[in-house]
Amino acid sequence: MARQLRAEQTRATIITAAADLFDRQGYESTSLSDIVGHAKVTKGALYFHFAAKEDLAHAILELQAMAAQQLVADVENRGCSSLEALMRTTFGVARLAVDDPVPRAALRLATADLSVRPPLRHPFTEWLDFATRKFSGAVKESDVHADLDVAAVSHSLVCFFVGTRVAGRSLEPVERLPRRTAEMWFLMLRGLVPVHRRPRYLTLATQLEREIRAG
Repeated sequence: MARQLRAEQTRATIITAAADLFDRQGYESTSLSDIVGHAKVTKGALYFHFAAKEDLAHAILELQAMAAQQLVADVENRGCSSLEALMRTTFGVARLAVDDPVPRAALRLATADLSVRPPLRHPFTEWLDFATRKFSGAVKESDVHADLDVAAVSHSLVCFFVGTRVAGRSLEPVERLPRRTAEMWFLMLRGLVPVHRRPRYLTLATQLEREIRAG
């Protein structure tokens, strides 16, 4: 049992080290030797758990997928509107990225030249599907304009959110991500939401950003 626990701890250490490097340096620029040095483990220990760098990236994406599924489940259990659920989910992902290198790496890996092995789906596909469902629900709930191009707006939202992190990575600390997420929503809400419903969601964006900063 103790040996199994040590093995699990070593695996987690390697994943965290790889995630940190993938986020800061990029997947393509990070070698297994870099990860061994950063994790302070032997090459044998790394190869015991992961046969290739791609396996490490896949493990990070799997962990992020599970975290995202739990986040979505928690939001859905609130019984909130479709637009609120979408907003809470994006801020939830921002919170995860601030707190943990694994979600940060997953955001960057989503833009890397990396094949995602089934049954795992590419993060963009998951995020686009979720955004499409929520914007479609928001149309039915009259929280956004009735003539909204759901597919175009969903694609723009995903690119906006991921691009905010990618563009800001070398310019500002990750702690700035909640502010950038709020700015994203301030811009989108003014174009998507009818005037009489807009104050509720603008206030929500401010509230969700404050919750992350206070947490």
